[in-house]
Amino acid sequence: MTEPEAVPPRGGVLPTRPILGGFHPDPTVCRVDDVFYLACSSFEYAPGVPLLRSADLVNWELIGAVMDRPSQLVLPDAAPSGGVYAPTLRHHDGTFFLVTTNVSDGPGHLLMTATDPSGPWSDPVRIRGAGGIDPDLVWDEDGRCLLTWSDGGIRQAALDPATGELLSEPRQLWSGTGGRDPEGPHLYRVGRWWYLLVAEGGTGPGHAVTIARGPSPEGPFEACPHNPLLTARGTPGPVQNTGHADLVERPDGSWAMVFLGVRPSGSFPGWHVLGRETFAVDVAWRDGWPVVTGPIEPEARPPARSVLGEGAPGPEWVGAGVFPDRVLRWSRDRWRMSSGGTGRVFVGRRQEHTTMTARAGIEADRGAGALEIRVDPGHRIALEAEGGRVRAVACAGPLVTVLGEAPLTADTVLELRVVASTAPEYSRERGPDVIVAAVRTPEGTTELARLDGRYLSTEVAGGFTGRMVGVSCASGGIGVRFVEYRGDA
Repeated sequence: MTEPEAVPPRGGVLPTRPILGGFHPDPTVCRVDDVFYLACSSFEYAPGVPLLRSADLVNWELIGAVMDRPSQLVLPDAAPSGGVYAPTLRHHDGTFFLVTTNVSDGPGHLLMTATDPSGPWSDPVRIRGAGGIDPDLVWDEDGRCLLTWSDGGIRQAALDPATGELLSEPRQLWSGTGGRDPEGPHLYRVGRWWYLLVAEGGTGPGHAVTIARGPSPEGPFEACPHNPLLTARGTPGPVQNTGHADLVERPDGSWAMVFLGVRPSGSFPGWHVLGRETFAVDVAWRDGWPVVTGPIEPEARPPARSVLGEGAPGPEWVGAGVFPDRVLRWSRDRWRMSSGGTGRVFVGRRQEHTTMTARAGIEADRGAGALEIRVDPGHRIALEAEGGRVRAVACAGPLVTVLGEAPLTADTVLELRVVASTAPEYSRERGPDVIVAAVRTPEGTTELARLDGRYLSTEVAGGFTGRMVGVSCASGGIGVRFVEYRGDA
């Protein structure tokens, strides 16, 4: 076999803008007729597994969540980065299938189905005979369903999708090309070959996408001679940690690939704050192997506005370890939010833009509540309201600091803004951004604090998620007149 002509050996030209900004990791995609559907992992947040659709792979509409009720999603605690890991979304014989792993509700993987991707989705069928994470589904020429997953390498067994029973003994399928943590497997039939796409190197700076092919979905598999198919490791590009991909064929026969990546910024070693986002590239087939040919991306990140106001919360609003409707109740002209005596509860949405403004009106006569930006409960900046005072509080692990205070009145609006860093370009003090905490009243705006965005980055907080923006209740009950999110870029 000859080397494909002009093959970019390390993934070609990667996009600089995501197709899904903010915490949307582990993307999986399928196409039905002219419509693409995409799902992502959701970890400790409920509803779980956001589901989106698109006609062009660039512009996406959130249509709901696969796991939208407690009978599907059990979160016994709100442990950061617990819950629902990477899913696989497929369409077969008129039915949508989604298989995933809830690491907080084991053992085994969970399989749900729907005839309409907007739902309702079935309650899960539990696949108890397979451990690990990152399950994938595929059907061979005889209609047999195969489950492939990551568990000390890539493993596979035949599956009865109706019962969750494994119909064969699990077998080792492939161990990748030598990178750590081979995971995220997906199988495809293209022409006479079966292709096995995996991620290697860990979901960090060593992340990469590799591919192998074989005569059947059970192998044996030979590695692509120009692996990795895609990686950013060792490159100066603005998008890093690229991996965990899924391929899809367009109606015209061309191909594309979605994958996760991060956008670090600031001084060395770089800090990413929005979590792992979803990017996309075009793919061509040359000499029987896929190659990346160029980016798929929007011309600019469109602005967005989202309001938690009257009526049911939109699908973008999620709770940490709890469904929003369990802690929020609309009464007259405001939300009533209760801690339920279980400690701090949080309802918010993903920060999807690099600059944004969040505002909220909170009444805290009978409890303590806050407007906050957080990665997890221990890494957040909050405007905490209680009684007649509002405090700007920053948390970085066990370090909790009050940065400023102001009176809280009936017409006070709490405001958190994310703005660009103004530190010199080559200063080691330059963070990825700055978070401004302020209060607005009819008399004007009072700034209470500024926080270096590094304190709310994955590099500091750890874990697999990203920044979330919303309201919390730490004790008793509070009134929430509104919450508004405005993303600018």
